[in-house]
Parts: sequence; C-alpha cells; structure tokens
Amino acid sequence: MKNFLDENFLLQTETAQKLYHEHAAKQPIIDYHCHLIPSMVANDHKFKSLTEIWLGGDHYKWRAMRTNGVDEKYCTGKDTSDWEKFEKWAETVPYTMRNPLYHWTHLELKTGFGIEKLLSPKTAREIFDECNEKLQTSEYSARGMMRRYKVEAVCTTDDPVDTLEHHIKTKNDGFEVKMLPTWRPDKAMAVESASNFRSYDEQLAAVSEMGISSFDDMVLALRKRQDFFAEQGCKLSDHGIEEFYAEDYTETEIKAIFNKVYGGKELSYDEVLKFKSAMMVIFAEMDWEKGWTQQFHYGAIRNNNTRLFNQLGPDTGFDSIGTFSTAKAMSKFLNRLDTNNKLAKTILYNLNPADNEVIATMIGNFQDGTVAGKMQFGSGWWFLDQKDGMEKQMNSLSVLGLLSRFVGMLTDSRSFLSYPRHEYFRRTLCNLLGNDVEQGLLPHQEIEFIGKMVEDISYNNAKNFFKF
Repeated sequence: MKNFLDENFLLQTETAQKLYHEHAAKQPIIDYHCHLIPSMVANDHKFKSLTEIWLGGDHYKWRAMRTNGVDEKYCTGKDTSDWEKFEKWAETVPYTMRNPLYHWTHLELKTGFGIEKLLSPKTAREIFDECNEKLQTSEYSARGMMRRYKVEAVCTTDDPVDTLEHHIKTKNDGFEVKMLPTWRPDKAMAVESASNFRSYDEQLAAVSEMGISSFDDMVLALRKRQDFFAEQGCKLSDHGIEEFYAEDYTETEIKAIFNKVYGGKELSYDEVLKFKSAMMVIFAEMDWEKGWTQQFHYGAIRNNNTRLFNQLGPDTGFDSIGTFSTAKAMSKFLNRLDTNNKLAKTILYNLNPADNEVIATMIGNFQDGTVAGKMQFGSGWWFLDQKDGMEKQMNSLSVLGLLSRFVGMLTDSRSFLSYPRHEYFRRTLCNLLGNDVEQGLLPHQEIEFIGKMVEDISYNNAKNFFKF
C-alpha cells in the first residue's frame, strides 16, 4: 500500500518517478494566466490568517462547504471570524475525498507550510495556529510565497481601463519575479446592457484621455490602452466568452449598432451577436499586430443562481459547464483571421470535456509552420484542472496533435497558495509518459528525449512561446 502524498504521489512507475524527480520537479514556474490581485504583490501583502490566504475568494471551497451543509455565513459572511470559517472548512475536508480539493488542500499544506498532518476537526486548531504563526514572517508574504515556489513570471488578468500602477511599482521595486499584465477586454464587447456599456465607455474615455462618441473613437481608445499595456510588458490577451461569435456583418452595421447602444437603446439578440463578432475580430487583429498571444476561455454558464448572485455577486461559486455547438463558429472566426494573414498565436481552453477532441483537431487546421505549436490546446481549465481532466486533455492532444509542443499548466487562481497545481500537473504528466515507457508504448532508449519533453512542457515551451 502506498502512503498518501509521499514523494512519489501520483507516480505509479519507476520511470514516472525518474521523470518527475530528475526533470520536472526542478523547473521554475511560469504562471501565464492567473487572477492574483496585483496590489498584494506590489505591497508585499502579509496575510493575517490562513483563512485569508486560503479561503478568501475561493469559490471551489465555498461550493464544497455549501454542499456539505455549511451555512453561507461561514463561506462569504462578514459576521463570522477567520477561525469560525476555517473550522467549517476543516469539518468539510474529510468529506471531499475523491474531489481534487482533498489533494490540493494537503499538497498546499505540505509544500506551503511543511505540514503533513491530515486536516480534520481534530487537527484544525493546531494547523490553523501553526500556519498563522508562519504567515507573520516575511517568508510567507505575497512575494515570499512566490519565491518559495520558484515562480519566474506571472500574468495577471487586467481590464483595459486598469491603471497597472501595481505592475509598475512591482517592477520599479526590482522584485525578481516578473508580474506582467494580461489584456482582458471583455467589457468592451458586453453590449447586453446599454447603460453598463455606456458607463464602461466613459471609463475608457477618461483613462485614454480622449472623447468617445463613435465606434471609431472607441477602437482608437482601446488601441491607446493596448499600447500602454504593451509598454508595461503585456504579451497576452485573454477573453472569457460563453461561445465563439462569427456572424457576418458590415462596418456600417457595426457603427449603427454602436450608436444605438451608446445612445441608451437596448439591442436585439442578432445585433448583440454581430457586435461581439466584430469586436472579436478587431481584438484578434490588434493582438496579431502586437505579436501577442490570444487566449480564449469558453464554455461557462455563469451566475446560474439568481437569488445568491443578487446577494453575493459574481465569482462566488454558482457557475457551471455549458453545452454549446460552437465548432463551426470557432472555425469561421479562426479562418477569417488566417485568410487575412492576421492569426496570432492562440490558446483555446474548453470547459466542457466533450469538446476535447474538437479543440485538439481544430488547432491542427491552423498550424502554419511559422511557430512551433502556434495553435495551442490549453490545459484543463476550472472544473477540468484536476487529474482526470488533465489526463483527458493531454491524451486528446497526444492522439490528435503534439503533446511535446504543449505550453503546459497555469493556476488560473487568485490564491498565492495555488502554485502546487503546477506540481500536480507535472506529476500527472510524468505518470502518463512513465506508464507508456513501462508498457512498451514508448521506447526506454529514448528516455533522455522524454526527459527533455517533460522539461519543455513544464517550463521551456512556455518560456520560448511567450518570450518573457
């Protein structure tokens, strides 16, 4: 019987162990998509408790706690203490067995704090106090945690209207870990609400120091902001979309639609789709002009619970996997860009595992030999960033593309304790390849190349692809 979470956790064969310990474990981390709060890095935030660094904003944990019958006040409530919230999480943890939260929880305690005890009501107070004591030291500040996990670069997620003041401060401080912005212009194409869209354009106008009264004005303002982002080291965009939009439209139509929604009138469903389609093309062409990589995270149905959304707001744990027939629209969108020779390096992330083979074959349509792995099948995202989801993603990519050119894992997290997700991924990767070698599916005499492949997927491919 294997011990839980020992040095060979997830590594089922000797070859897998060799690949991980000799090749994967030593690689630095490039976390090219995350949701860290930039001010915490800029100010080298010191966390007041394990609850703040671990439970604050973590809708994964909140979902599990609610499912376990925990009252909302212990998840997101303002009238409960950090200890009370942590105590309820500790009560929940044993019930998360076979959920990835069980693995992540104990991996984070082990790698972050050197704690190998299992979290339960019996150990909760001891673990809480020990971690809180360590969190008061400089080693466990925001920057200290990044150093602890050998982080080389992180890319945050930032709106075009953001000042990026915290990125600038962090760089000027001489912090050795690069914190780079990522361009996330979703609100600039969110025309479902006329008032919200007008309000956003007014913010965009103010930060761009220009007036906006036409569609061309808005595009010019966005270009000015993109130039500013590029000056601060931005090399990626990211787009959170429900599905791909690729309606036919004319320039005249889009300008008329802008005037309508900017003037306060609500749009029809078809007008919304046309506008989103146009903006996606414009954003993609802007990325191509800058030499950026564009990322598309698609397939989530958000804010399903109206009652609790009204009470708690977005990103609180009420989103789920959607089913969309988006392959034709995705193909049409990518093909339009490719036809005009304006298709940037691209990463596609699907949330529904039923789309794994769709994505794995779609990227092959637009590889053009200019860049190795120009079109990327992004790592398992959100509900899929766990052992089963990562294995399925990598197996699909392996069968239908080139796993060897994969740019690897990211945290997609708000937490400074989420970096072990990279370790989790690397162990899973090494186990897949190690099992293949042990079963004679890959040649043992190529172990040196396979080791290099592990290093590439863990670190080198991302380093070379993004050119940080």
